[in-house]
Amino acid sequence: MWKWKNVLQHSYTFTRSHTRSYSAIQRFSSTSTATTPIEFRWRFLLTRSSFSYSSQPRPENGAVSAAKDDDKFEPVTGWNKQLVKLKILLAFPWERVQYGSLYSVKLRGRITEQLQSRYSRALSLPQICENFFKAAYDPRIAGIYLRIDPLSCGWAKLDEIRRHIFDFRKSGKFVVAFVPSCREKEYYLASACEEIYAPPSAYVSLYGLAIQAPFFRGILDNLGIEPHLERIGKYKSGDNLTHRSMTEESSEVLNQLLDNIYTNWLDKVSSAKGKKREDIENFINEGVYDVDRLKEKGYISDVIYEDEIMAKLRKRLGVKINKNLPMVDYRKYSLVRKWTLGVSGGKDLIAIIRATGLIRGGDSSSGVRSSGVIAEKIIEKIRKVRESKQFKAVIIRIDSPGGDALASDMMWREIRLLAASKPVIASMSDIAASGGYYTAMGARAIVAESLTLTGSIGVVTAKFNLGKLYEMIGFNKEIISRGRYAELLAAEQRSFRPHEAELFAKSAQRIYKQFRDKAALSRSMTLLSTR
Repeated sequence: MWKWKNVLQHSYTFTRSHTRSYSAIQRFSSTSTATTPIEFRWRFLLTRSSFSYSSQPRPENGAVSAAKDDDKFEPVTGWNKQLVKLKILLAFPWERVQYGSLYSVKLRGRITEQLQSRYSRALSLPQICENFFKAAYDPRIAGIYLRIDPLSCGWAKLDEIRRHIFDFRKSGKFVVAFVPSCREKEYYLASACEEIYAPPSAYVSLYGLAIQAPFFRGILDNLGIEPHLERIGKYKSGDNLTHRSMTEESSEVLNQLLDNIYTNWLDKVSSAKGKKREDIENFINEGVYDVDRLKEKGYISDVIYEDEIMAKLRKRLGVKINKNLPMVDYRKYSLVRKWTLGVSGGKDLIAIIRATGLIRGGDSSSGVRSSGVIAEKIIEKIRKVRESKQFKAVIIRIDSPGGDALASDMMWREIRLLAASKPVIASMSDIAASGGYYTAMGARAIVAESLTLTGSIGVVTAKFNLGKLYEMIGFNKEIISRGRYAELLAAEQRSFRPHEAELFAKSAQRIYKQFRDKAALSRSMTLLSTR
């Protein structure tokens, strides 16, 4: 299986290590999505069988004191500290926070890479991380209360949030987690906190991790649909449409992916909780469903209700019983500017261009706004940044399973041109596979989380023969054509003719060769090593 070797492990290291050197981060968000005969991926939700995780897991920062010197918290001191006090005094009304407040945030469900409006209830990863950063420097914030409900985001996003929790703790402030529903993802995130609490009725299901791979060939056969797939790349997805069960290649990849996730989970949790990896694995293999067992074994601090946690925090902060505990929530704290806290930096700006979702060429011809990565909009933003003297460097933030081949190539070209004039780093989130990785190749450097799903150099394109289905439902379709290959994609009521199948395969091979050659060129690798 092809493994991407030149992966740096600090997503956002570039911006985080220069936080105080830049006055702001200019963000560009994008969403977009059309269908062409050839795409780099079929359906990510149908199978994951061609992807690989970035190699070399990033060391856990479980013991805060074990952080590298360049990751140490540097408090605002001297004259700057007095200046921050003045800025806070003169802050806008919506930025005002009572001294000794708790920053309260509820993490649940999907966490998006896109920035959200101030009125949106959706959780944004950039805003979550920025709020943790601001709270560390904010003299008005005494600690963080983190409620973790069931999560549906990827592991890379969780790693990003965990790292910001550890960074926050270096400020000497506390983080308390409340976990009413405790599964692997929720506990993985909570393990980064100083204290973990759960109610007596908590839903606990720490049973281990599993990957499900659905196969649809049986359904297609029953419907009279014959799939014709041109799949290039040994581990490329698509066998869930052509087979009824796992192929050897699918089994190999999925087992490796699951091993990577599970090993990472055990290593990070053992480091954070100060326990042996083998002890945690044995504990999980007992089937953990009882919250009291978590307390007994030292995995959580106590089994209490939320009001009891508030009573503890009130006592910790010296708040009288008849007084309300001062708190500021996620939405309000998002309005606090870094400038107010003295951590906005200088005049030079870094542009962040976000590409999230399925890659498509342009908006729908119907006029309905498409979702995903719309290449023409991304390209427009890249060109604006390239022509602007305001931006000194660029981050291309990618969270995409791939999509349209042409759109990916057009974005790659524009990023390549941008990288010729300014430093450009591609930062990968949960997934940057196939066309998502293609896009990243245009940057000077690529960074990823240890559990970013990436790679998948290859091509999958498909045609479905609906002839038997049409016969079953009494439908008929006739075609009049001119040109030897005119019916190549139009005649879905029959299989390919030999010369059509040959041309279909050649077309896919051409796309694959282009992808493979550019991957080798961009990463200074041999053609053989990209297979």
